[in-house]
Formats: sequence, C-alpha cells, structure tokens
Amino acid sequence: MSCSSKEEEVYTPVPYNLEIPSLFSDKLIAPIIPTNNPLTEEGVALGKKLFFDKILSGDGTQSCATCHDPKNAFTDNQKFSDGVDGNFGTRNSMPLFNLAWNFDERFAWDGKDFGLEGQAFEPVSNPIEMHSNWADVEQKLKNHPEYPTLFKQVFGTSKIDSILVTKAIAQFERTLISGNSKFDKFLRGETTLTPEEQNGFDVFMDEAKGDCFHCHGSNNNPLWTDNKFHNNGLDATFTDLGLGAVTGDPADNGKFKSPSVRNLAFTAPYMHDGRFTTIEEVINHYSEGLKPSSTIDPLMKKVNHGGVGLSPKDKADLKAFLLSLSDFDFINNSDFQ
Repeated sequence: MSCSSKEEEVYTPVPYNLEIPSLFSDKLIAPIIPTNNPLTEEGVALGKKLFFDKILSGDGTQSCATCHDPKNAFTDNQKFSDGVDGNFGTRNSMPLFNLAWNFDERFAWDGKDFGLEGQAFEPVSNPIEMHSNWADVEQKLKNHPEYPTLFKQVFGTSKIDSILVTKAIAQFERTLISGNSKFDKFLRGETTLTPEEQNGFDVFMDEAKGDCFHCHGSNNNPLWTDNKFHNNGLDATFTDLGLGAVTGDPADNGKFKSPSVRNLAFTAPYMHDGRFTTIEEVINHYSEGLKPSSTIDPLMKKVNHGGVGLSPKDKADLKAFLLSLSDFDFINNSDFQ
C-alpha cells in the first residue's frame, strides 16, 4: 500500500498592475510598495472587501468606509467622526488618496502611525472609533463563509490575524490614486484654464501673495502636499499638541500634517479639527487670521501682519484654482466603491 497523498495545490496570486498617472511618473519617484506586502489582484480585492465590511467594528454597524467615504474622497463631511458608541473624537477624518507616495511613511494628522499597515491597525480597537478588539475580529473572520478561502489565496495560509488583515487593507488603499482633475488635464495639454483659475494658480505660487506651494505642492509636485508637519498659525496656545504629543519634543507642539489640496470640493470641513467649513474660511485664515506662537512655522512669514493680505479678487481666484484640483473620476471610480 502506498502512504503517499496528493500535495495540496498552492494558489499563486496575480500581481496587481498599479496604474500610475503620467504626471506622477514624470515628477515623482516610484510609489512605496513594501517587499513583504506586494500588491496582488486577490490582495487588493480582499482589502477592498474588508474596507467596506462592518464586521471589523464591535457592534457590526461601521466599516472603514463609514468615516472614509469614496464620494467624499475617502473622508466624511463631519467635523469629528462618531464611533460605534456615538462617541466623538477631536480630529477630522483625513481623506485617503495617493498614500503610496507618502515617502516618510508617517500617517494621521500627528504622524503617530508608521506605514499604511500600521495606520489600519489602531481604529479597530479604538474605543471612540470601531471599538472592537482584534481577537473578536479574527474569530469572526475565521467563522465567515468566505474570508478563510480569500486569505488562503492571498497569503497562502489559513491563519487570519491582525497583521494579514491590515496588510490586505493597505494593499487596497495603495490603489487609491487621484490624478485626473481639470488641472492635471491642463498640465497634460488636454484643456485650458479660465483666467480666474490661472490667476489663482499664480497667487498660489507667488511668494509675495499666497505663498502656498512650499507646503502644498505645485505643478512639479502632483501630490499637492509635502506630507510634512507644520504649525500653520491656527492657535496661539495648544489644547491639541499634534506631532509634539507623539515625539515628546516641545518644538513639535501644534504641528500637523499638511493635507493635500486635491479634492477640496469633496472634503469639507477643513483642518485637523474641522474648524473651517468652507474654502473661503481657509483662505481667510492664511490671508488675515494667522496667530503667532513659539512653534509657528518659518514659512508663515507674515504672521506678524495676520497673514498674506490677499485682495478679494485674489481670494476668489485662488478658490477657483483650488477647485480645479477636484478629481470627479476619482470619487466616481467603480473600483473604489
């Protein structure tokens, strides 16, 4: 008699072809894809399924997409997002796009999370967010009729744990690329700007006027953010220390990550605490609302004058330019729904 048995067939995931906009290829280095978590068709699909599945929350009422809604460029329209128990935090939900080009790999408003995998870990157990615990989530996924097979196909193991869950979610999040706004099309020679949009861009780039580009990118930085941390003159004293609470360095107090100015049409309210409900309020802050403090960023050169002092026309044109960075294809992309 033979004691041999047929070996179990090994499933090989299909590598995922990340479609990178030409402007990104021309202006930026390659996206960050960890060697221990390569993108695959199956991994991205699993990550998407998990991102939209309320099974990750303690009471089964919320998913990642609850606070990161595709139609809002993967944020929501609340000042503070509410968790499963109706509790509210103190931070505005950050939009999610072009995350694979965050080269310092520090995520969240205060930089507390390293890597997309790390960022996806904490909300599941956070009592003011999804308020579950990973042991329960892992058990629910193991008992699910589909997930064990899907994890086996992606990672080659029937084990399901927080490491593999966050790896899958991070794979999906790396595919969330926004690069087809009107201004992108203008840079590709496919359309023209209105006189107002052109003047608004000039204001954005002019150090004597808006002086926005140092923190928020330019035609040579299609991310439209430097992904760094700045004190942009919101407060003279701080109830939220931001980066300073993470590093413990008082020189970092009041510093928060510069968000991209892409897709502002969809991501109100604005700032880390959602204090501004309109783009006009944001522009007014930099024009005449800056507040000095010990850690104010040197780029806030006119803080002693309250701001850059834009004319009403330049304010209106700056808004017109910022709206030209709205990517309607991104928020309507069926791959992200």
